[in-house]
Amino acid sequence: MAVFHSDLRAGRFLPPFTIGPRSARVLDRLGPGATTFPDDVVVEDVRTPDVLVRFYRPRYLSGPAPALLWLHAGGMIIGNRCQDDTTNIAFARTLGIIVASVEYRLAPEHPAPAALEDAYAALRRLVADPDVDPARVAVGGASAGGGLAAALALLAHDRGDVRPAFQLLLYPMLDDRTVLRTDLDTRHVRVWTPGSNRYGWTSYLGGAAPGDPAVSPYAAPARREDLSGLPPAWIGVGTLDLFYEEDAHYAARLLKAGVPCDFHVVHGAFHYFDALFRRKKVSIDFWRAQARALRAALAGPAGARDG
Repeated sequence: MAVFHSDLRAGRFLPPFTIGPRSARVLDRLGPGATTFPDDVVVEDVRTPDVLVRFYRPRYLSGPAPALLWLHAGGMIIGNRCQDDTTNIAFARTLGIIVASVEYRLAPEHPAPAALEDAYAALRRLVADPDVDPARVAVGGASAGGGLAAALALLAHDRGDVRPAFQLLLYPMLDDRTVLRTDLDTRHVRVWTPGSNRYGWTSYLGGAAPGDPAVSPYAAPARREDLSGLPPAWIGVGTLDLFYEEDAHYAARLLKAGVPCDFHVVHGAFHYFDALFRRKKVSIDFWRAQARALRAALAGPAGARDG
């Protein structure tokens, strides 16, 4: 029997909402609320020839700093570079790192590989930044952004000219074949439902249907057969998340391929719980686990503190 985490019991009352073309347009127009930027972090939107990126820089950096390329959630169909301002500022302040959030193109207007190529262009821009140590750059993201970060790690590995040091994957959207599964118990799934997942994948894959053998691993990283040689990873997901099984399987496959992977499970947590219930202890602990993983992977300043 599925049990909601004690901090997340209110999640029982979240409706089983499914995102489609009309609701996606409405949600995208709403966007995130305004964020107050602290004085010790400089926030700047930088437009490169290929993509718009929001940079978060600690005001008092000394020497080349570690960095995190961040890819937002939204099922590949909604979202923007601003929606994670709060956590990206916290990463920058707490760890003394530069964070770059990518405004990648969205489906269905821009199917795969548009978003991935945007992410790769942003990664190249971040690595070339004079304030960034190119040997200490992580890629990360949540949900669709987490899947995109995993795909970016694959693409960077294969192209060979940029080498991320770490993958930070929050409940990543990795496997289009989950759309076809009928054996999953989804009665307690919240926020990202099977119907939304079908629309997200169908939009992102363009001409290919979910489950089609021709789907590229650069679109659905779980399709990749050989995971060896990838950067170490941290994967965090709740047991009530639609992506729990695909994430657990990917973590196990990384380990089997010799890639260090910390699989962080939050019992009784559903998709996007940390954003919807940001002030709850379970969400704060989840973010702190990410911060510890980033600090260890990027060897941040000795004086960095937990947020």
